[in-house]
Amino acid sequence: MQQTILNKLAEIEKHHNITILHAVESGSRAWGFASPDSDYDIRFIYKKPADEYLNLWEKPDVIEFVTSEDLDGSGWDINKALQLLAKSNGALLEWLFPPVTYKTDDAFLAQMQAFAQDCFSPLATLHHYLGTTKNFMEVCEAEHVKLKSYFYALRSALAGKWIIDSNTIPPVAFTDLLVIAPDEVRQKAKELMEIKAINDEKYLHPREEIITDYLKATVIYNQEYAAGLAAGKKINAELEAFFRVEIQR
Repeated sequence: MQQTILNKLAEIEKHHNITILHAVESGSRAWGFASPDSDYDIRFIYKKPADEYLNLWEKPDVIEFVTSEDLDGSGWDINKALQLLAKSNGALLEWLFPPVTYKTDDAFLAQMQAFAQDCFSPLATLHHYLGTTKNFMEVCEAEHVKLKSYFYALRSALAGKWIIDSNTIPPVAFTDLLVIAPDEVRQKAKELMEIKAINDEKYLHPREEIITDYLKATVIYNQEYAAGLAAGKKINAELEAFFRVEIQR
């Protein structure tokens, strides 16, 4: 599949006349709890030829594609990516510290990672994860639950708790986050990962009170401590200078 993905990215570059600077896997395959029928969620940052950024008329800054090989792709123009980085966007931070990378410009990535650390906002990023957790809570309290919902909720809850406890960007891989959960939650999560690995996305699992109760408690914890977190450092001038250099490179 690796080569299929690289071929598709090369096709996208040619078709849209862009350069892909960084392309990664996101979603369950990157996080470590994929089902056999999980899509490949490909995310990338790209740049256009420099003179296109001087165009008077606003142009799309997102490229998306879906293929019959279960490739689900979404890319952001570098200008969009840098604007979101200034806001410590949670999704973008995950792209910049990925477990699975398909292609990257090492110099570009190193600078983006440095910027990410400089302008990291515990407050903004926690709210990103807290919102995700809350979106899944209702379905997680049903009698039968899609395991995907459990893992999306649990991962985002743990990422939020990580931010509060360590004041750092949380790791992307689920197992790296799971270390901060209580023993019984870790054990149950590992059991559910084994079940998810052999069942398709439609599989419904009986509600696990250990997981549901922990999610409820962690949402309350994350909400309680959110107000005490710091906002990010403003580095807009540095980001704009980098943008001007990068589109000319």
